[in-house]
Amino acid sequence: MSKLQHLIEPESLSAQLGESNILIIDLCNDGLYTQKHIPGAIHLSPKSLLAGSFPIPNKLPSIEQITEIMNSIGLTEDKHVVAYDDEGGGWAGRFLWTLDVIGHKNWSYLNGGLIAWHNEGYPITSDKHVVSPVQRTFSINRTPIIDIKELMTLLGDQDLQIWDARSEAEFNGTTVYTEKAGHIPGAINCDWTKMMDFKRNQRIHIDALIKLENLGISANKATVTHCQSHHRSGFTYMLGRVLGFTNIRAYDGSWAEWGNHPETLVEK
Repeated sequence: MSKLQHLIEPESLSAQLGESNILIIDLCNDGLYTQKHIPGAIHLSPKSLLAGSFPIPNKLPSIEQITEIMNSIGLTEDKHVVAYDDEGGGWAGRFLWTLDVIGHKNWSYLNGGLIAWHNEGYPITSDKHVVSPVQRTFSINRTPIIDIKELMTLLGDQDLQIWDARSEAEFNGTTVYTEKAGHIPGAINCDWTKMMDFKRNQRIHIDALIKLENLGISANKATVTHCQSHHRSGFTYMLGRVLGFTNIRAYDGSWAEWGNHPETLVEK
């Protein structure tokens, strides 16, 4: 099998089902997996990708938690991971970001996820796929991560762009989920759903890069992406990687942290 790119179409994955070095990870909601999923896919609950700890439960889990997850799905160095979900790429992207965090670069996002796969007639099953767990050690590579302290020091840096993946109402402060309303100073808003083509079963929009450039988001500029909980920005981080962004990081604290922190600056 030739090396796969970071984006794979259902047709291509269908032709490679059963390949021993492909590891398909299902990040759909827990109940849906029991009803239908791609043959050979292993289910991973989206909640397992979050630390779950107070006061910012959406942050990256501990290395112990991550190690348990990766060993449970049988992740070995030779595996090429294909991830999908049922919502356009948020949870799949969050998982693929986690793979980048542990240095596993061999991954692809199934374009359109289960929506495209199912709607276009590719095979599905309700049979649970079980794999033998492995015993590996992992470490955290912080290259794909930025924390609140560093981001606060970089505000106003003309070499950095901040991609806010929330809705326009959240960005403008009309919809409020935290103590503070609005957005990080200098951030550019591009709602994650605007990068999806709903006429093509929620595939990544074919003009995604052009749309981003029109908003002032460049693939050649250092980028930080976030949302409310680094769920929607799981998709935008992954999209940046697919589109060839040269330097993109995710702020996993996201607005849940920034909007509640006493020292952060906010614009509306």
